[in-house]
Amino acid sequence: MQLPALLAALATAAAPAHDAGHGHGEGALMWHPGQWMVTAHGFVNAIHDHQGSPRGDTKSFSNSMFMALAQRPLDTGALELRGMLSLDPAMGKGGYPLLFQVGETANGVTHLVDRQHPHDFFMELGARYTLEWQGASWFAYAALPGEPALGPPAFMHRASGVRIPEAPLTHHWLDSTHITFGVVTLGVRRGDWSLEVSRFNGREPDQYRWNIETHSLDSTSARVTWTPAPGWSWQASHGDIRDPELLEPGVSIRRDTISAIYAGELAGRPWATTFAWGRNDKRRSRVPTHYHLPGWLLESTLEPFDGHAAFIRAERITHDDANVPLTFRKVSIGYIVDFAKTGPVRWGVGGLVSDLRPDGITTFFYGDRASAWMAFLQARF
Repeated sequence: MQLPALLAALATAAAPAHDAGHGHGEGALMWHPGQWMVTAHGFVNAIHDHQGSPRGDTKSFSNSMFMALAQRPLDTGALELRGMLSLDPAMGKGGYPLLFQVGETANGVTHLVDRQHPHDFFMELGARYTLEWQGASWFAYAALPGEPALGPPAFMHRASGVRIPEAPLTHHWLDSTHITFGVVTLGVRRGDWSLEVSRFNGREPDQYRWNIETHSLDSTSARVTWTPAPGWSWQASHGDIRDPELLEPGVSIRRDTISAIYAGELAGRPWATTFAWGRNDKRRSRVPTHYHLPGWLLESTLEPFDGHAAFIRAERITHDDANVPLTFRKVSIGYIVDFAKTGPVRWGVGGLVSDLRPDGITTFFYGDRASAWMAFLQARF
């Protein structure tokens, strides 16, 4: 098999749920050293964040991501090496203010509430081997850290969300396992359908963000993906996640997700949209709780003119961090204008505003309604 065919097979067989939603195709840097094909992409956001209400806060910080992929033919198949890094730990262990957000810990003692945790410096270090056999593409993937077959693409990889500088509230309902310290995945793709099964470490990263952790592979997930047409990707997945939270020992999660992603055009302009639903069922010592914790997301980014991007994200989550189910709603809209290009880097300036609706019994803390805004400088290549 020739190199172009091998790389095309690799792109379609490996993590096919990412194909329509991945945000690294436009403007990716590319090299061809020998038999390798290397691509790289990334972004850096410098953000001033104001979250209103009595539980809000204000902070200036930066979040970032850099990813590189190297592909080449190997024997009768194709090999892909993947690496992804982030300087998020530099913002501090407490992350940044984000009303209604929950998940992980800043100090190993208390939960992060109304704040988004920073991602680890090492976000992915993995390898995948793909082989064409019996009319199908078979692949094996291993990483430390990496992403199991669970949920839609992580928010910083979705074409619909890559330019939005804040993390979605539904991160821990859909794609929080995208940084898993230990994962092995086997998968097959035939025609428009693919099936993947993963064994991985279910524990979320701890408060030490610069290191690599090691844990046992104690959790399992499976994902079915359908890509019926160019730009379209539908997936359904299920995961049994053991002891994900450091501060909730003995509590496991059964997570179900469904998503539909389109990355194409609207009226001749680049447009990407994701609709996703996820549900966390918490279980303590294998005894189910008396309620389910659902979350849904709708996000969309349109480029109405060259160098302009408009986006919207709407979410609804139900969590039980107060030991009772609480439902929160949020809508964010924003706009970005690219104003310069230096070499491979495009510079943009933008802003977003958010309207937030707390659960009724939490209005003492948040008020009847809350609002937030961000202003940011964005560099991407």
